[in-house]
Amino acid sequence: MAKPTKKKKRFFDVDMPIIGKETQLMGYELKDLAGRFIQYDLTRVLRGKSMLIKLKVSVEGDKATSVPKEVKLMPYFLRRMMRKGTNYVEDSFSTECKDAQIRIKPFLITRRKVSRAVRKALREKAKEELISYVKNKPINELFDDIIKNKLQKPLSLKLKKVYPLSLCEIRVFKVEKELKEKEE
Repeated sequence: MAKPTKKKKRFFDVDMPIIGKETQLMGYELKDLAGRFIQYDLTRVLRGKSMLIKLKVSVEGDKATSVPKEVKLMPYFLRRMMRKGTNYVEDSFSTECKDAQIRIKPFLITRRKVSRAVRKALREKAKEELISYVKNKPINELFDDIIKNKLQKPLSLKLKKVYPLSLCEIRVFKVEKELKEKEE
């Protein structure tokens, strides 16, 4: 009676084009990696801004690539940014961009203690600006803008007119569902 041959796991290269790096995942075959998630720490890439990115692996032919599904700031980074005598403003809302339904959670820290009316005005203005910003952009461009701070900086300058901020970040940005392209 012949013994069945034992399969051996090995490493496969997975490309992460959003950050221009490559990583390795372990599996029996390349096609087994499809649908798996990678969590990658961007702290060193972003010079101390502690951010995690979650990527989903997809396999085309003999090459594995990954697309971003979520970025989030680590809680200890936000705690480190908080100071005594300040307020923070949080929000969470779902909106649509060009090709996906997304959830955005902005996080703002004021320079001093402010009234509830000012915090409400900041929250509403941030929501309005973010919805208008993401409405006509594809999801990959939005992830790139968040990683490169191209979304937070202009938002901070617009919110400065309401009240100056010491921190303006997107705490969580994730894809809730992909929208099918309407091609007619």
